[in-house]
Amino acid sequence: MKRVLIVTGGGDCPGLNAVIRAVVKRASQEKDWEVLGSIQGFNGILWEPTELKVLDNEAVAGIHFQGGTIIETTNKGGPFAWPVKNNDGTWSSVDRSDEMIRKIKYMGIDAVINIGGDGSQQISQALYEKGLNVIGVPKTIDNDLTSTDSTFGFQTAVEIATDAVDKLVTTAASHNRVFVVEVMGRYAGWIALNAAVAGGAEVCLIPEFPYDIEIVKSALEKRFKRGRGFAVMVVSEGAKPKGGEMVYEKSDEVGYENLRLGGIGRKLIKELKSLGFEPDMRETVLGHLQRGGVPIAYDRVLSAQFGVKAFEMALKGDFGKMVAYRHPYFVSVPLKEATSHPNLVTLDNALVKTAKGLGISLGIEMPEKLK
Repeated sequence: MKRVLIVTGGGDCPGLNAVIRAVVKRASQEKDWEVLGSIQGFNGILWEPTELKVLDNEAVAGIHFQGGTIIETTNKGGPFAWPVKNNDGTWSSVDRSDEMIRKIKYMGIDAVINIGGDGSQQISQALYEKGLNVIGVPKTIDNDLTSTDSTFGFQTAVEIATDAVDKLVTTAASHNRVFVVEVMGRYAGWIALNAAVAGGAEVCLIPEFPYDIEIVKSALEKRFKRGRGFAVMVVSEGAKPKGGEMVYEKSDEVGYENLRLGGIGRKLIKELKSLGFEPDMRETVLGHLQRGGVPIAYDRVLSAQFGVKAFEMALKGDFGKMVAYRHPYFVSVPLKEATSHPNLVTLDNALVKTAKGLGISLGIEMPEKLK
């Protein structure tokens, strides 16, 4: 009997369960394969006692439309930075990757399918370099993984953000207000830009283009006459002013190394008020609403295709690679290539051109002619 281990790491994402189900469904067509799931990322392997879950057709029945992941996830610690509490009460980390790989091989696991974003796939690459048979599946609502046209969960996050913009348009118009909608995305502006275009926002600020607050103010003022009017701004959590920094705080959670972004919406309101912008303003932070809930049909289909392809890569021994969607095909690309640089919004992107054509301000001086 051969074994494949599924791991879901990093932040949760709509479509995770659909990938898990697809791997199990495809594996069930082979007579000599068993599918296991590691609880909370690689923690299930590293814990003593080990905590794994047998994933068969019964275990995955009906989970394709459920949000989250039935094997849980974590974005703290990991095999290369396992948190250890020192005698003085402080925390440090140790590398347990070699120990984990030995344990995986001892358990007769022939392949590992690691479902995660950029950080998770960097871990996949490092583990592959140490001899682990690993395959990556691109998961992130931020859509910031290169080498794939899209990551699952992204379109659901955009749908949630767009729905929020739609709802805020009517209350903004009723009260002659500006609403600042703060969305996720970390260092990539894909969610914000798509939601702004889909929702008809007047301003969209993203991390890739540091904004000029005077340009933002000017764009909003055009929406008001004699104090009456309304506007909606969609702002990525990683947006920052020219010459400034993102709004963030460092986490005190053990094992969590990422900066905690958030607060740019409130900061923008303060900046605009200090410049004399008079209309009433409110901010709405969507936060983790974008990560949870039912994945839309597009993400369920994409997840299913990723899961089937990942298992077929395991059958072929196509390790050290990540599944990628390159319309209309699903291919495998080296993990090293997939994590070489992030997928960020550029000025020559088609959606940026569309935003310009719609009159959406990105808080910058837009070139007259975009390539």
